[in-house]
Amino acid sequence: MPTTPRETRVHGSLLAAAEKRLLIRLAGRMPGGVNSDHLTGLGAIAMLAAGVCYAAAASWPPALLLAVGCLAINWFGDSLDGTLARVRKHERPRYGFYVDHVLDAVGILFLLAGLVAGGFAHLGIAAAFLTAYYLLTIEIALATHALGTFRISYWKFGPTELRILLAFGSLQLLRSPWSTIAGQQLLLFDIGLAAGAVGILITFLISATRNTAKLYRLEPLPRSACRAEALAKAGPVI
Repeated sequence: MPTTPRETRVHGSLLAAAEKRLLIRLAGRMPGGVNSDHLTGLGAIAMLAAGVCYAAAASWPPALLLAVGCLAINWFGDSLDGTLARVRKHERPRYGFYVDHVLDAVGILFLLAGLVAGGFAHLGIAAAFLTAYYLLTIEIALATHALGTFRISYWKFGPTELRILLAFGSLQLLRSPWSTIAGQQLLLFDIGLAAGAVGILITFLISATRNTAKLYRLEPLPRSACRAEALAKAGPVI
């Protein structure tokens, strides 16, 4: 994913190093007629198509295999566009950062809508995951602007790992959309999305707290202003 002009990328996921080497190789072999905009568009279309496949799988289960293929194509386009721009020295950091985030926001909405339409997740749980995801996305964008640090992964887990987990879950749906926990039969993706929502929300709270504290240390209130404010609150001394 492209970055903004003054930011530092923080990407420490499990597959980050191997993925970076692979992407650089792929970028070096990409035909000259293909540019980063083509790859961005390909990734966006693939994500929308994955949502359609999940919805279609309610009546045609093999569509789940197509959804997995769409996730792979989404990885290819979404991960390679920024690398290709950097390798060719054609970087447009502000444009790329903005467009990628807008498309990601729309893409995850379509993906979850497809899961709900296909009967693989309940609306309330999907909405909870989407809300948590958007909160973290907003926090990342704000931290990028305020601190110049663009964090792509948390707890060794990033977009690529999320796609792999989603692909494995999709293949499991071919066997059964249900899972049993403590004698209760629940939708597999309800379990996964609920756990994901909790994890993302906790990550958001921790990250927001840390970044707020860091910004406060960088921009503290003047001592005189703090003392004057405290005296004003205390009122006149009798």
